[in-house]
Amino acid sequence: MNELLTFIASHRAEMATRLGEHVVLVAASTAIAAAMGIPLGLIAARRPALARPIVAVANLAQTIPSLALFGFLIPLPYIGGIGTRTALVALTVYAVLPILRATITGLQGVPPAVVECAVAMGLTPRQVLRQVEWPLALPSIVSGLRVAVVIGVGTATIASAIGAGGLGDYIFRGLAMIDATVILAGALPAALLALAADAALAAAGQLADPRRRSRRPVAVLAVVAILAVMTAVSGRASAGRADLVVGSKNFTEQVVLGELLAQAIERRTGLTVERRLNLGGTAIAHEALLSGGIDVYVEYTGTSLTAIFKQPPSADSEQVFATVRDRYAAHGLTLLPRLGFNNTFAILVRGDDVRRLGMKSISEVATQATWKAGFGYEFLERPDGFKGLSAAYGLSFAQAPRVMDLNLIYRALAAGEIDVTAGDATSGLIGALGLAVLDDDRHYFPVYDAAPVARASVMLQYPAAAFAIRSLAGRVSAADMQQMNFAVDSEKQEPATVVRAFLDKIDGF
Repeated sequence: MNELLTFIASHRAEMATRLGEHVVLVAASTAIAAAMGIPLGLIAARRPALARPIVAVANLAQTIPSLALFGFLIPLPYIGGIGTRTALVALTVYAVLPILRATITGLQGVPPAVVECAVAMGLTPRQVLRQVEWPLALPSIVSGLRVAVVIGVGTATIASAIGAGGLGDYIFRGLAMIDATVILAGALPAALLALAADAALAAAGQLADPRRRSRRPVAVLAVVAILAVMTAVSGRASAGRADLVVGSKNFTEQVVLGELLAQAIERRTGLTVERRLNLGGTAIAHEALLSGGIDVYVEYTGTSLTAIFKQPPSADSEQVFATVRDRYAAHGLTLLPRLGFNNTFAILVRGDDVRRLGMKSISEVATQATWKAGFGYEFLERPDGFKGLSAAYGLSFAQAPRVMDLNLIYRALAAGEIDVTAGDATSGLIGALGLAVLDDDRHYFPVYDAAPVARASVMLQYPAAAFAIRSLAGRVSAADMQQMNFAVDSEKQEPATVVRAFLDKIDGF
């Protein structure tokens, strides 16, 4: 707990911003969902024939897993892309159903005798709705809003994977670092936010209930207090956009490289930089660049060649760089000079197994038919991933490979849950966990030189930023990268601190 409090105290400004982003996402999506769900609920309550298809569509939307929904939305024009817009659409979709159901339940729960009395008194249908049905149904509708808000607070944490910000940034950062303190720094405020919003809406429900008017002053004060806090925090989150936005994928090295670009730009220029780190993966980071959600991030040339441009792998570093550079240029992107290290895939096993079996190369894995394999999601799907590797080396395992997050896979190997995996050659966890890299004796893996890729228009607009990034060319060795990764993963140092120390040692920074 002391570590958590220390972390929160040292990151209070950033945490206030992330909390504000979270509040804005939830509040805006719930408001939009209410504007859709309440009228639809009114129609469904009035016309039972329409209720079933309306509720069925809302139910269907609710069953789509959140990450899958984000993935579906990203390629769509106008409502898709990377960032807040897509997150708002997804959160709104999830919030509609509880509001819709609560509205239908509330309106249908009004006693028919009460409605008949109102009609007998001469009230028009609109007056009956406004003066009788709506007040009696309002507590139920507020209950639906409570459910929608709690769902929204939880789901909004996942929106960080597409660059929408919020408290999920800490959760994904903590997963990348395997740091429970950082995970709690995102999860605990999110839980408290859900409880606070639920309490505020519960008070609002009491205020709305005609049978509990005596509690109105307390309810008013509670709602006003919560709304004031949320508005103040939201205001901090709505600051102006930075000059440039730097992104990264969702593992330690990428977060470090994103921080490296950001600090290099800040040190060499007077520009402000926003960090959108821990984006979901290669496809999301690339789409973010194309859509303008981010302006620059570090990619690996082999990944660009095979995963983005669907070309056959190659071990020729210069040829791969030239091919990828030309492909990016056709999309209005520019590939900047390489940083200086090749982060190829590494087939990893436990060091104890290497010593016990005398293993040296990947070919020898084919003799271990009882071994269990585990790989990251991306490696299983990439053309230069597991399928090609197993074909090249004749690999066959007793069970289908387990699929898990890349950030957890090293520890799963060290713990004996799996026996072989594919990781990053520059990962700091290789040495920290006593793992061993097998030799790629058939030269299967292509070259993966790390190189920044940026929106060409932004680099033309800010030539000083382009110069700052180019200043890093050839100055980050594989040993440097592994040392920085080790400092973050094993020593639990902040990526910003590690990068700052690294840049302090480089001439010109």
